[in-house]
Amino acid sequence: MSVGTNGTNGTANSVRTAITQATWTGDEESMIAKHEGFVRTAAAQGVQVICFQELFHGPYFGIVQDAKYYDYAQAVPGPIVERFQKLAAEFAMVIVVPMYEEEQPGVLYNTAAVIDADGSYLGKYRKHHIPHLPQFWEKFYFRPGNTDYPVFDTRYGKIGVYICYDRHFPEGWRALGLNGAEIVFNPSATKPGLSNRLWELEQPAAAVANQYYIGANNRIGNEEAEFGAEAVTFYGSSYFVDPKGNYVGAIASTDTEEIVVRDLDLGVIREVRNSWQFYRDRRPDSYEPLVAP
Repeated sequence: MSVGTNGTNGTANSVRTAITQATWTGDEESMIAKHEGFVRTAAAQGVQVICFQELFHGPYFGIVQDAKYYDYAQAVPGPIVERFQKLAAEFAMVIVVPMYEEEQPGVLYNTAAVIDADGSYLGKYRKHHIPHLPQFWEKFYFRPGNTDYPVFDTRYGKIGVYICYDRHFPEGWRALGLNGAEIVFNPSATKPGLSNRLWELEQPAAAVANQYYIGANNRIGNEEAEFGAEAVTFYGSSYFVDPKGNYVGAIASTDTEEIVVRDLDLGVIREVRNSWQFYRDRRPDSYEPLVAP
């Protein structure tokens, strides 16, 4: 595993922020332990906010349709969240925990819990847009999210989450901006193909259009031991992008576990919004067709 730190040297308005990309270990407990280790490693680098990859505690089981993977679903908050609440308090770190949620038997969501730097549970976001196509059979596992587009007022800034396939829908990005987001995380499980080009385009475009920072992270590795011939190779390439659409530091590797650490200057948000008044010049009165069924 490598830890990459670059970007700015830090300012009065900067937040040291991290995203992870990791391989599936083969069992849930070791996967959770691996991410507990990521938090400790990040803390040693002075990280204040960290976000894990989509469904961090398991394989990406959307590859197949198999009810045995329902067993990964847990209450949110619940035991997994509680483990990271303790670490958040210990290291004064905001932690975003994307995981499989069971609200009640048969009511399951693709969720991200947000924990503040004092260890308090702030709330959750549930993935709104659920794909259902080969190797992304997510409707078998998840109901569409019903949490609106919350922004969490953490110790270090206002944070939103938009999970994987959500990123193809610009409306949610804008809702997060209207709700005051300064940093939005897009934890993902994305395979090669058409998505490679979209991965390069969509988050920078969303960052520019909505004038905030985006941290986009994708898992790595091939989960062949879990899924056999159905397995795909996830390509990492995690990155941060600023409100001007520029990468903050380098893009992560395609095949190496990494904690990508960057200093995000939140003062840039005001600078960009003073130059480009997209929020002032919106015309919501003319957007009625966008919300028509």
